[in-house]
Amino acid sequence: MITPLLESALPLPLWRRGKVREVYEVPGDRLLIVASDRVSAFDVVMNEAVPGKGRVLTQLSAHWFRSLSAVTPSHFITADTDEIIGALPSLTDHREQIAGRAMLARRTMPVAFECVVRGYLAGSAWSEYRQSGTLAGEPLAEGLRESECFNPPVFSPATKAESGHDENVPFARMEREMGAPLAGRLRDTSVALYTAGRDMAADRGIIIADTKFEFGLDANGSPMLIDELLTPDSSRFWPADGFAPGRTQPSFDKQPLRDWLAAERSAGRWDGNAPPPALPDAVVTATSARYREAYHRLVGRELEPEP
Repeated sequence: MITPLLESALPLPLWRRGKVREVYEVPGDRLLIVASDRVSAFDVVMNEAVPGKGRVLTQLSAHWFRSLSAVTPSHFITADTDEIIGALPSLTDHREQIAGRAMLARRTMPVAFECVVRGYLAGSAWSEYRQSGTLAGEPLAEGLRESECFNPPVFSPATKAESGHDENVPFARMEREMGAPLAGRLRDTSVALYTAGRDMAADRGIIIADTKFEFGLDANGSPMLIDELLTPDSSRFWPADGFAPGRTQPSFDKQPLRDWLAAERSAGRWDGNAPPPALPDAVVTATSARYREAYHRLVGRELEPEP
């Protein structure tokens, strides 16, 4: 097995480095997005990599970009390694770094809001509701339980944060800051994407509890779906069998990592800030298995072997 990739280094201008990805500038107003195997939890990037994680994020996103292309345009061009090297011959000797984890995409001007769609009451939404009966300060119905289904789904935008936590905000703020027509279009597109993806996942025995979409504006000012799409990093996936509201659901994401870190915090062995504690091999292995299982269930086949 190839050593997990903590950080790529390619002969292209680096545009930005995020918690998980490096984004490179490519001629022709394009970007090359490389998903590493880095993993973060509680807004802290771990020192250890999770094998296969970057390939799951890239290939699962590519699956969804193709499957949902009729709903809205996206920045996706290709995630095929041969096609990428054909377009960028300078990467020929760097195939090992990009194989399965790189995506060639159109460049856009990112929108300053994350477009979150919630089909179920979970995560930060449940935390706020439990305290105040609201979501982003706006009241929800009384008597809802954890993991309660929203019908229809709730559009819940959030501000983007380079560091720290994103903040759930009312839709009215999004309207004020970007204008009602564009905000409404992004809301409607997000709900349509979620609904289509939710129904496809349901056929695979997966509940998409919530997800976030990101959009950019093309040269004409038209919105285009960007970033990743319906992955374990951007979504909450639950197994449909055994689902029951009123409790926390098992999920196909980095929950083993979160659980272990939470236990370390409770025991006073970690204060929740960088540097993080060293992860046991069992936690890394369990987290990798969750990502691969999510891919297998949603796509219907195993992630292709390491190149």
